[in-house]
Amino acid sequence: MIRLIHAKFMTLTLSPRILHCLPTCCTLLSETSVRFHSISTYPRDPLVSTLLVALKSSSSLYCCRVIHARVIKSLDYRDGFIGDQLVSCYLNMGATPDAQLLFDEMPNKDFVSWNSLVSGFSKRGDLGNCMSVFSVMKSDLDLELNELTFISVISACALAKAREEGQYVHCCAVKLGMELQVKVVNTLINMYGKFGFVDSAFKLFWAMTEQNMVSWNSMVAVCTQNGRPNEAINYFSMMRLNGLFPDEATMVSLLQACETLHLRRLVEAVHGVIFTCGLDENITIVTTLLNLYSKIGRLNASCKVFAEISKPDKVACTAMLSGYAMHGCGTEAIQFFERTIREGMEPDHVTFTHLLSACSHSGLVDEGKHYFQVMSDVYGVQPRLDHYSCMVDLLGRCGLLNDAKELIKNMPFEPNSGVWGALLGASRVYHNISIGKEAAENLIALDPSDPRNYIMLSNIYSASGLWSDAAKVRALMKTKVLARNPGCSFIEHGNKIHRFVVDDYSHPDSDKIHKKLEEVMSKIQEFGFVSETESILHDVAEEIKTNMVNKHSEKIALAYGLLVSAADMPLVIIKNLRICRDCHKTAKFVSLIEKRTIIIRDAKRFHHFSDGLCSCGDYW
Repeated sequence: MIRLIHAKFMTLTLSPRILHCLPTCCTLLSETSVRFHSISTYPRDPLVSTLLVALKSSSSLYCCRVIHARVIKSLDYRDGFIGDQLVSCYLNMGATPDAQLLFDEMPNKDFVSWNSLVSGFSKRGDLGNCMSVFSVMKSDLDLELNELTFISVISACALAKAREEGQYVHCCAVKLGMELQVKVVNTLINMYGKFGFVDSAFKLFWAMTEQNMVSWNSMVAVCTQNGRPNEAINYFSMMRLNGLFPDEATMVSLLQACETLHLRRLVEAVHGVIFTCGLDENITIVTTLLNLYSKIGRLNASCKVFAEISKPDKVACTAMLSGYAMHGCGTEAIQFFERTIREGMEPDHVTFTHLLSACSHSGLVDEGKHYFQVMSDVYGVQPRLDHYSCMVDLLGRCGLLNDAKELIKNMPFEPNSGVWGALLGASRVYHNISIGKEAAENLIALDPSDPRNYIMLSNIYSASGLWSDAAKVRALMKTKVLARNPGCSFIEHGNKIHRFVVDDYSHPDSDKIHKKLEEVMSKIQEFGFVSETESILHDVAEEIKTNMVNKHSEKIALAYGLLVSAADMPLVIIKNLRICRDCHKTAKFVSLIEKRTIIIRDAKRFHHFSDGLCSCGDYW
């Protein structure tokens, strides 16, 4: 019997089918009482070793316990390698009690065994057990704490964001001279980055006698993760000056820094570095790049990057579909989806979320209904909350608020803020006070601390002239000490991002900017522009309201863009909140009169203005 197991399994050791045969081999193994060492004269049985290697890629606790039982019978505990491997397998499967029990029973434990245990606890994110083992190892004079020990414990502290424990382990490393080990220092840098202690990471980095590639990558990542993108760019530049070529980790962190900065020329420069360093075939990097181009308003560049991918995977296809959805290109999203399906892509729930979102942002109601239906009927993807949120938005777009409400009522699970938010948005557009109030109340119940829900409800009341009701909502906000985030807009010029807030006069060119804004507003008013002041939540004269909306940050950013940019360049403005209806209408008129393409990204989507029209169809 045991020869049969051995022969069957050995023929599959290099085959992908090994994991499929593992349960069968283990079942046969459990049915025989022959000891492993009876078929082998080697100190370590090759069959056990092979099974353990396969077990690392398996999630079968049953197989692990069968092999464990056979090891007990064969007395292979005397071989530390097998015991260590079993401990690692148990920990990889999350069977911490089994791993601890096995470790306690092992007669011959050396520093490798202890490191296997602490490493396993670290990978599982089990800080308590990890620190306990570290404490025992530290107090045992026969056990020498080495590089692997500290890397494992520091990583566990970083994962758990345990600052005190992390600093304690750092002190232990210094006492034992481990602060000179490059790998240990790199791990400490990452840990302090996770804690937000960027200056501590800086000190560690510059105290190193020699930095390797991981050291530089760690610094770029730490700066990016902690909202210091300019410093991330600086460390990347210094790395290049030191003769090091970036790898995948470098570029992913750098592209994330570029996303924060929103500098078009910087992204193009990084794109050039990717090409020069031969990383343009790396699917992870190019997917991150095309996603970044979409987020800074360069959808055409995203399409070009995708077209150059020789073998796009599902992640790349999903990123491209997300770009189409973000920019409201519903027809293009559908064409792209159908093409990728023909080429063999199997869509999942994320794919359909972006597809339905694209339909919603483009007003493709019938198409959205169709894909919501075939999603489960044809592709076997069961609808989730995100899909229902898109459908509520679709129905709301065409004014079918009662149908949207009925869809929510018949959902197989409790609606979340995304679902109620979509209904509230539709209620705002169609001035449906009763449904809007119901949606807002549900949103407030889900998250009483989110000021946006109160503001949206107040907007609905104000737009309908119900000033006393709007005042009650604002009073409730004051009682709860809730404040709306101040609106601000960003625009790039001269390799710099210029930030504007409402009624902003802080810019060096403020006088010129406001003069340009007055000129533009006067010009569009001659063409029939009339201000929409529903976003002003105060019962004041219309003239005062008009003056207030004319000072919004996106208008100031738009005036600055017209003042400093070339006539053939699109104006790209980023807004941290949703764009108000008056600013949206202003951008439409300006695009028509000035013959300019204007792209505004607000908190929900991109708006592409051209020839007096917007890609959102005036619904957002």
